[in-house]
Amino acid sequence: MNFWKYQGAGNDFIMLDQRNDTWIKREDTNKIAHLCHRRFGIGADGLILLQNHPDYDFEMVYFNADGNESTMCGNGGRCIVAFAHHLGIMNHRCHFLAIDGPHQALWRPASETQASWIELQMAPVSAVEQQDDAYVLNTGSPHFVRFLDDISTIDLVAAGRQVRYSPNFAHAGINVNLVMQNADGLSIRTYERGVEDETYACGTGITAAALANSLKQNYTAGAYETTVQAVGGKLSVRFYKNPDETFKDIWLCGPAVRVFSGNL
Repeated sequence: MNFWKYQGAGNDFIMLDQRNDTWIKREDTNKIAHLCHRRFGIGADGLILLQNHPDYDFEMVYFNADGNESTMCGNGGRCIVAFAHHLGIMNHRCHFLAIDGPHQALWRPASETQASWIELQMAPVSAVEQQDDAYVLNTGSPHFVRFLDDISTIDLVAAGRQVRYSPNFAHAGINVNLVMQNADGLSIRTYERGVEDETYACGTGITAAALANSLKQNYTAGAYETTVQAVGGKLSVRFYKNPDETFKDIWLCGPAVRVFSGNL
């Protein structure tokens, strides 16, 4: 089995090309978890299959590190676009299918100072629920976003598990994001369900934080771009805020890097 390892802002994934061979099936939960294990396997936050689809350039099938198929992964989506470019499936633009529906993406080449840059169109967001001092919304995956004055010293795993396993969210799980303002935009730390730990970055969480911040700051309707600093790197989110506080034309933008490839 040939594999490739990619990372987007430190969010890392095992990539498998399944256009001609079936290396992994959806029911191979234990095998996927083993491959993602950082001591006994390759090590990754998730595993992604690139498969043929008659109506799209390719299909993305995403699994969390626990081996279970999961909802949309924004950084994984950006990384699979870089992988598709490497495989010669696309040039600068592609149209692919993920679990939350179709996505468009743009690939921009690396420069002397920047890795290859991927701009991924995310699904529209039609509802945001405010719960006390937090926001709950689905940006392809469900997210809990709370704004604090300082997130640097928080025990994120303990705080994340408290929310993720609370009665409201324990059954389906939720990703927990703690966010603060910085000089350039936002800083974020994310506890991811399925990984059950802090990850270096979470694309759908970064998207959720940018949208929630526009509500917190009472942005008027219009087009915006927010820079978000994750533990593993800086990304940006472009979006249009509708008058009814829903969102469209959402783009998650950032680097995607091939780390290494191998054979098992």
